[in-house]
Amino acid sequence: MMTAPKTYTILVACGTAIATSTHVALKIKELLAERGLEVQTVQYRVQDLPGMTLNADVIVATAQVPFDVDIPVVDGIPFLTGFGVKEVVDKIEQILRQKS
Repeated sequence: MMTAPKTYTILVACGTAIATSTHVALKIKELLAERGLEVQTVQYRVQDLPGMTLNADVIVATAQVPFDVDIPVVDGIPFLTGFGVKEVVDKIEQILRQKS
C-alpha cells in the first residue's frame, strides 16, 4: 500500500500578509514542488506571529522577526530580489527533509 507524500506547512510572513507574501508563497510552492516536496503555505503579518499557535515546519519571512519562535525562520528577501533564491530553497528543503 502506498502512503501519501507528507505535506509540509510553511508560514510566509511579511508586513501586511497581502502582496509580498503571496508572491513568495507561490514561488516557494513552485520551487519545492520541482524538488518533490508538497507544501501548503499560510500567510501572516510578522507582527501577528507571537499570538499565533505556530503549527508549521518553517517560517519564511520578508521582514525581520524580532522575537523568538519555536520553529526555524528563513530569510525570504531573495524571493523578492531574485538573488540567492537557490540557496534559500536549499535551506528550506534541508529543514523539511530533516523533519521526515
